[in-house]
Amino acid sequence: MNSTPLTRYAWLSIAAAVSTISLKMAAWRITGSVGLLSDALESIVNLVGAVMALAMLTIAGRPPDEDHAYGHGKAEYFSSGAEGTLILIAAGSIVATAVGRLLAPVPLDQVGLGLAISVAASLINLGVALVLLKVGRRHDSITLEANAHHLLTDVWTSAGVVLAVGLTWITGWHRLDPIMALIVAANIVWTGGRIVRRSVAGLMDSAVPEGERAQIQKILSEFAQEGIQFHALRTRQAGNRRFVSVHVVVPGNWTVHRGHEFVEQVEEAIRQALAGSTVFTHLESLDDPASWNDISLERDAMRDNSSEVTATPHAQSPPTASRTSRACL
Repeated sequence: MNSTPLTRYAWLSIAAAVSTISLKMAAWRITGSVGLLSDALESIVNLVGAVMALAMLTIAGRPPDEDHAYGHGKAEYFSSGAEGTLILIAAGSIVATAVGRLLAPVPLDQVGLGLAISVAASLINLGVALVLLKVGRRHDSITLEANAHHLLTDVWTSAGVVLAVGLTWITGWHRLDPIMALIVAANIVWTGGRIVRRSVAGLMDSAVPEGERAQIQKILSEFAQEGIQFHALRTRQAGNRRFVSVHVVVPGNWTVHRGHEFVEQVEEAIRQALAGSTVFTHLESLDDPASWNDISLERDAMRDNSSEVTATPHAQSPPTASRTSRACL
């Protein structure tokens, strides 16, 4: 799926960020609430993250070329990683401001108007977040999902700030405002850390999700039959693209044409099961002992991620041949 059409949603996020920054800064100026200030600072991070998302989605949408034969999908991980880092920086700024106000409380002004403005900004974020989350999941875009989760966090943050500012206004306990700002900062740290971890996992060529691996295992099991085995199965994910490679072991007396037709069927079945996947197969002879050399290497290097695909061994298999093919993920 080309990511270029998804840039329109990054523009939507940018527009929402500009609107909410204006509204929340106005609410802070009116009330003097450090809680509302923390909310406004997070919206600035939203804007920076949305601009970063636009840039990375544009890059990710480029087709493969000579220098990037596997496409540019990993650019999305840079966007979500940068946004997660910015969230953590914003949390630090909020903590610094809140601690000062906690030590020296300040009365709030025109709370009613300020809260009304903040609520309006939150409704904008909520609407945009729901749109981004739906589109991000549909197209498997980590950039849009990260942006959506950040906006949803902003909505819950705003709800907590509005509640705290309202209670401060009613009770007169002015330290409640900076206390809520610190709680907001803690919530932001949790969200930012989660986004950064997911980005790092993508950049480290993590395998596809467990459910998708199970689908691949099921397909290979269906194709495994007398004289046909599979091993050295590897997967990785880059943005909304999946890459699958597997060795297919067939009888040595098969013609090249017959082997090619068989692996084409295997590849097509996997592509049908995993949208946006690129499948590589390596054809090997069941009668050649060298076909099993990579089983030992895969088992030693990746045994923690290994799982079994049972196949019936060929009658003329070499003595050293494995009676069970290994699918190393």
